[in-house]
Amino acid sequence: MKQGGSETFLRNVFENILMTYLRKNPIAKTIWELVQSVDNEKVCYDHFTFQTFKVEGYGIESLSSFFMDYGYKAEGGLDFPTKKLRVLTFSPPDIYVPDDGHGLGNGPLPRLVIAELLVDELTPESQEIIRKYLKPNGGKQAVLSSTLGSLIWEKPTSTDFQQLAKESEFAAWVLIHGYMMNHLAFSVHRLKHQFSDIKCIKEYLEEKGFELNNDGGILKVSQDGLLLQVSSISEKITVEFADGVTETIPASYIEFTQRLVLPEFKDLPHNQIKEFHRRDGFDLGNAKNILESARFTSDV
Repeated sequence: MKQGGSETFLRNVFENILMTYLRKNPIAKTIWELVQSVDNEKVCYDHFTFQTFKVEGYGIESLSSFFMDYGYKAEGGLDFPTKKLRVLTFSPPDIYVPDDGHGLGNGPLPRLVIAELLVDELTPESQEIIRKYLKPNGGKQAVLSSTLGSLIWEKPTSTDFQQLAKESEFAAWVLIHGYMMNHLAFSVHRLKHQFSDIKCIKEYLEEKGFELNNDGGILKVSQDGLLLQVSSISEKITVEFADGVTETIPASYIEFTQRLVLPEFKDLPHNQIKEFHRRDGFDLGNAKNILESARFTSDV
């Protein structure tokens, strides 16, 4: 653990972010509980994902600076020009994890994926709506907002929300949900029983009737074939806006990520394979399709 403080504190922050996400997303919570109920499975997390506005003090850095104080390192980036998004990924600090370590208590810490909307590239109308809500220095409370599940800015009106959604659904999502975790991803290859194969998870969720994202196929495979991902479609929750209007809007979703062993390590005995022997990073094609999990229209 570097610079800023204790590993226990960092784990507690993650635990609170997770609990807030589960409290606000009942379907994600059901899937989270089901995965652990089969074979008494012990879970680990591949990554936690957040969405932000790139406006003075509110962008990626508003969250990443806290985690970098605890040893997280900037790893790579992905750009989505048509959606006006920039994404940075962060790798966790090198910490001791016991063989039976799991969850956020003593398991591996998750990678972080933090996206920011390039607000300056939006139309003047959309920029005006966003900037109207953001107060100077408010981004300093970003981590607190994630743990509490509470907006830093005033709750928006339904008119502003709908107007923003016409140009950018990402922007509308952030305006109403703020820094709440957008999704978590289970680390499939760390599971011990039948769910250690992502195809089994896919079939199980389909049998249970959960709606899965089928952009690019339900099982998303990276170009090199080594990164496999499946995600649910974000659930719809009822929200009352500042003008008293109640609407059903997309919230968060849940993902499963399987990182296969790199070709140069394929002959290693299974019990000797560590995380660094597996495919790291993310894939632009997969990420583009997974982003659609939170889309507003339901014609999936």
